[in-house]
Amino acid sequence: MAAAAVAAAEPPPAPEPTPAAEPDPHPPSDEEREPGDWRPSRPASPPQRPDDISEGSEATVRPNRPEPTSRYANLNYWKARRVTFYRNGDPFHPGVEFRFKPGRDLASMDALLDRLSERLELPRGARFIFGMDGDRKYRLEELEDGASYVVSSYKTFKAASYGKKNGMWYGGTSGVVSGTGGGWSRAGTRKQSVAESDAPPPGGGKPASGRVIRIINNMDHSIQCRVLLNLRTTQPFEEVLEDLGQVLKMSGAKRMYTITGQEVRSFSQLRNEFADVETFYLGSVIVAPALTPGVSAPILPIESPIRRSRSRANVAAAPASEDMRGRRARSKSRPRVLYAPEGEIVRNSVSSTDYTLLEVLKEEPIRVTIRGLRRTFYPPIHHAPIDNSPPEKKMQLDWVYGYRGADSRRNLWVLPTGELLYYVAAVAVMYDRDEESQRHYTGHTEDIQCMELHPSRELVASGQRAGRGRRAQAHVRIWSTDTLQTLHVFGMAEFEAGVAAVAFSQLNGGSYVLAVDAGRESILSVWQWQWGHLLGKVATLQEELTGAAFHPLDDNLLITHGKGHLTFWNRRKDGFFERTDIIKPPSRTHVTALQFEQDGDVVTADSDGFITIYSVDSDGAYFVRMEFEAHIKGISSLVMLSEGTLISGGEKDRKIAAWDSLQNYKRITETKLPESAGGVRSIYPQRPGRNDGNLYVGTTRNNIMEGSLQRRFNQVLFGHYKQLIGLAVHPDDEMFATAGHDKNIALWKGHKLVFATQVGYECVSLAWHPGGGALAAGSTEGHLVVLNADAGAHVATLRVCGSPLNTLQYNSAGDTLAIGSQNGSIYLFRVSRDGFSYKKSNKIRGAQPLVQLDWSLDGNYLQTVTADYDLAFWDIKALSPEKSPIAMKDVKWSTYNSTVGFLVSGMWNNRFYPMTTLISTASRSAAHDLLISGDTDGYLRLFRYPCASPKAEYNETKVYSGALYCARFLFNDRCMVSAGGQDAALMLWELVDD
Repeated sequence: MAAAAVAAAEPPPAPEPTPAAEPDPHPPSDEEREPGDWRPSRPASPPQRPDDISEGSEATVRPNRPEPTSRYANLNYWKARRVTFYRNGDPFHPGVEFRFKPGRDLASMDALLDRLSERLELPRGARFIFGMDGDRKYRLEELEDGASYVVSSYKTFKAASYGKKNGMWYGGTSGVVSGTGGGWSRAGTRKQSVAESDAPPPGGGKPASGRVIRIINNMDHSIQCRVLLNLRTTQPFEEVLEDLGQVLKMSGAKRMYTITGQEVRSFSQLRNEFADVETFYLGSVIVAPALTPGVSAPILPIESPIRRSRSRANVAAAPASEDMRGRRARSKSRPRVLYAPEGEIVRNSVSSTDYTLLEVLKEEPIRVTIRGLRRTFYPPIHHAPIDNSPPEKKMQLDWVYGYRGADSRRNLWVLPTGELLYYVAAVAVMYDRDEESQRHYTGHTEDIQCMELHPSRELVASGQRAGRGRRAQAHVRIWSTDTLQTLHVFGMAEFEAGVAAVAFSQLNGGSYVLAVDAGRESILSVWQWQWGHLLGKVATLQEELTGAAFHPLDDNLLITHGKGHLTFWNRRKDGFFERTDIIKPPSRTHVTALQFEQDGDVVTADSDGFITIYSVDSDGAYFVRMEFEAHIKGISSLVMLSEGTLISGGEKDRKIAAWDSLQNYKRITETKLPESAGGVRSIYPQRPGRNDGNLYVGTTRNNIMEGSLQRRFNQVLFGHYKQLIGLAVHPDDEMFATAGHDKNIALWKGHKLVFATQVGYECVSLAWHPGGGALAAGSTEGHLVVLNADAGAHVATLRVCGSPLNTLQYNSAGDTLAIGSQNGSIYLFRVSRDGFSYKKSNKIRGAQPLVQLDWSLDGNYLQTVTADYDLAFWDIKALSPEKSPIAMKDVKWSTYNSTVGFLVSGMWNNRFYPMTTLISTASRSAAHDLLISGDTDGYLRLFRYPCASPKAEYNETKVYSGALYCARFLFNDRCMVSAGGQDAALMLWELVDD
């Protein structure tokens, strides 16, 4: 029986009816033909495109020779040059033949390069043409008739044996590789079940006697093919099913079903009853596939390396002829099945009978434009069906790790329910310590910049920064902490860059809200939020405005403070503001915090460590009543307790001090946070209104501490406080690890921190050993750090190179670690003792920085993505880059964390979001049915896998403002974790039914 065969995207033209005779395998050339034997000497000239003609091109300059009276009398005008072009560095390319007349069919060399870019699959298009000796050609006139040339995307010519077939299957589309020899023949004992005469017409219509269908192996849905069937064949339908089974690597295929479970019993049904059905399932038993419309096929185990190797042997079983044995050996770095060129039909017969059973139609390569460059990705022969419908799962935020204290102020409160209120990225978090639960308000589309609790402590006002697009405009939202419902939204078109500060009024029960624009003019506006009315606004013209507040005894008196700035604004009834500057500019003092005494005196703290109290005289003018140094350098937070005790927190000295305002601010006591916690960012009483002295403290290192001035402070929440890029998931448990620029490597299980280990280097990548016992991290200085994943203990540190180790990954066996570096090279380490012993084995040199890496299932290849989104392949055994992407298209990958490739190309240039979107992270689920992607705009999108169409739909969410650095599925695909942003926002998502 004949095995599976690979066919061209365009079927061959229908042959002319001829007498039943053996065709001549060597037709006579133009010179050998008899005068009466006329045949067309060349195909019609290609239509001339407008872009083929350019003014001033070389082809427009004719040589100096006498012009005949009529150009049609000159035979040279009609004679076209026949030239063959090969791909640079690819000795297995069959060559593309062009026939053209310079100046008539093609006007310039640029026009020829455009045509070659369409015909030859080159990484950056056709840009250079070389002779066989490596001499570059600049003009069309240099191309000689009957000669061969090499086309390249780069200036470097690579010498190879171009034009030599090396025993490969390169023949015309009408030939058959005989099982008994190396010749080409067209003989058959059966009539073809798929005939060349029944090829679909070029316009895409359906021929009356042939159909293109997709067949899927019902036992393994990842195996599928497009085939061209001849519906008028005399071959029995049962034999055709067996032939189709051979294509799908099935033994004894007996039944064909539609996706709805209806059995197909004859060619007549294919022609009539199921004329509109394109996909069919083949089975070896008399059981219909358990499929219903709209329900995806069940996921089956990944094809094993053994099965893959057997399938390659079946396809590549053509014996070489005697004259081929002495030629150069094939490179071991190329899988044998992958030599067949794009756009040709490959037929193979195993027995002595030569006949064509069917033609397997290849999918077209996908071309994607990324950052202005066009990239080509080649489809594997077998892959799961492409489904463009949105996945049946959606992302639901389950947990937010850490706290945002590194770059924000006044961002920690306690609700009447005892929950901690704070924000991370675009999420407002309400954390219940007793129940170990979180609630989330996710109404914002960009990072929250400021927040304030209503005097009733049941409502919250929060302002966000401005993003790109109408949905991401800066605005203020009023929402309920009880129901998490949005009550009012205002300021959609009023704020330029974001909302720098927000505050509720005090006397009238919080009916007014002030907001300060983060733009250049720092516009202060006052709103009656229940109705969305703007009561007045004024430009403060401050560069760095830190905060603003209503005076507790006057709702029309507002105070703003910042760098060299402390100003009182009195809002009149007509909406205008009267300004009173308390600090006279210019001043280098940066007012960082503001509080009020019970009698209305103003208490401020500044970046120099001083606390200042302002009182008002009989004329209503404010003056400095007292000033004292409270901390070393900056004070970040002030809290006035109900009994008159002032609590201050230092950002640099990490001290928390208490001052008695009734006794001329006498120091009561002080304490100091541990160095690992960081400086003080925000302070709030654990029980507002009580005088027990218990406090919550948010720190500059994104931790939340609890304690009092009489006892030590303990950690409530841990978070990374610098860029968080490294993320790895446990191979068989619901745990994941993170590594960031803060030199911390943390292990998380569920909602809790297991450990956080401080290492000596900033880490940018992380990998988990398949055994689960070791963690490997790559640093920005080229060090490999190994930890014990059970206890967090440091195991070893190895110097790899002097560049950042951007990506690293273990192979599936766990005995080799591959590291991708910023210098473009791959470093290989032998691994033993369950991931605790490492020895550097080899290095494969590269040129472009590597950012993502995946191992093949058999451990023989690597695929990497560069910083410019180029997909590169590496042969581990040959220790060299694999330069032919076509040769790698059928390799199975153990993981798929690369952001580019055929099976993930639908994320790029998707019709449902802007083409300018850059995908920064992607990952395939363990069941190979879902794909998560994160982009530089902060969007998380969940697709079906494979995702190979720009029409692919998805479920999305947005809680980040900046780039998403990493997103990974946990081992059981029930949850997904994402990391990104300058605030090191780490979030856990649950995948629930949509």
